Amino acid sequence: MIRDRRAKIVATVGPASAAPDMLRRLFENGVDTFRLNFSHGEHATHAEVIAAIRALEAETGTPIGILQDLQGPKIRLGKLQGGARMVDRGERLFFRSADSTGTDDLPLPHPEIFAAIRPGGRLFIDDGRVRLRVVSHSADRIEAEVLEGGKLSDRKGVNLPDTVLDLPVLTEKDRRDLEFGLAQGVDWVALSFVQKASDLDEITRIIDGRAGLVAKIEKPSALSEIEAIVRKADAIMVARGDLGVEIPPEEVPARQKEIIALCRRESRPVIVATQMLESMTSAPAPTRAEASDVATAIYDGADAVMLSAESATGAYPVETVAVMDRIIRSTEAHDFYARAISASREPAATPADAIAESGAVLASALGARAIVAYSRSGSTAARIAARRPFLPLIVLTRDIRISRRMALLWDARSLTEESVQDYDSMVRTAVETCRSLLKPAAQDHIVILSGVPFGQSGTTNNIRVASFG
Repeated sequence: MIRDRRAKIVATVGPASAAPDMLRRLFENGVDTFRLNFSHGEHATHAEVIAAIRALEAETGTPIGILQDLQGPKIRLGKLQGGARMVDRGERLFFRSADSTGTDDLPLPHPEIFAAIRPGGRLFIDDGRVRLRVVSHSADRIEAEVLEGGKLSDRKGVNLPDTVLDLPVLTEKDRRDLEFGLAQGVDWVALSFVQKASDLDEITRIIDGRAGLVAKIEKPSALSEIEAIVRKADAIMVARGDLGVEIPPEEVPARQKEIIALCRRESRPVIVATQMLESMTSAPAPTRAEASDVATAIYDGADAVMLSAESATGAYPVETVAVMDRIIRSTEAHDFYARAISASREPAATPADAIAESGAVLASALGARAIVAYSRSGSTAARIAARRPFLPLIVLTRDIRISRRMALLWDARSLTEESVQDYDSMVRTAVETCRSLLKPAAQDHIVILSGVPFGQSGTTNNIRVASFG
């Protein structure tokens, strides 16, 4: 299936969308990659969903991506006496490191917070609905002043925007989930709450090339190391939920643009996520502001936009995907889109980038019907996509895992081709594939990027113009 758009759609699977028939409808209406949120659900349930997606892939002949999103070290309050309490602005509260204090002190069973927090540091509870500032602290007790009051209740999430915590990057649950996901053949693994570039080292060793690694940017500390994080990751997710809690909301749009531009410069796919069409969890149509938000991500040059609760638990999952598809296609069809993307194009940074850019420029100058990348690892395709050439990008690869990862990449249509043995047969296969997919005229051309010697990963150094006549 070839979509009539360039940006991709990622949809989260949940109770509203896990049935095989619903997965099919979501795919038919525009989903390219399915996200499995491992903060919820049992392994057996996730295995059933993965099997259904792979069956759908086999039936349609279209590679479909699966993204496993690990929960990460989520920080929460313990159980409060009475289950809940109201707090007022100006009130002084005390937190204890015990899970249950037996007093009016609030349980915060995370000793690493007490070791790292400093006076003046802020605590945001329940997605920032209640906000506090630390007045004083000891090894097991924190005194804080309420800046914004509200209701506190059991197990609500806690954000600490001013504090870098010494937390395990992978919890024991994450390790079990990761082992399961890799055994199931997921295509991408998303690491939550990345604080610094070194957080990616251990999981990179564990994955060992079996999946692509997505670094989720949702902590202010990650922004200070964003260039190093982007270079170490295989893809980036701008997770605006927690990020929008921990930094002022007025800063989020500019940060989104900065991260997308950086990812394009480093040839990394980038996903914009969280609350894109949030009102459609309970309404059949989005707000105008939500439609504008999706369009803004597309104008910024995002590879993909993501649905969370809208497709996982919402009342209108199919309609939400269809609306997102229409917004993307309408945005990409506007004259301003091409101008905006071209104006934000980053210059080539490496020899490999220069080859990709040269191929894209040549294809555009010739008015080529398509660009074809033969890629063993997907890196050549990512470099071409980062140039945003506004021509169909056909990716040929021997590895079905790479084909599935291309379902996250801007404008990439990937096919697995195992019969190609040498350079000449690769050129013939590229021509015949484009002839089948695109129905070109005899005088049309395609531009092919590959490597010589043929078939070696990381050797893209050849540009070939081929015709259909």
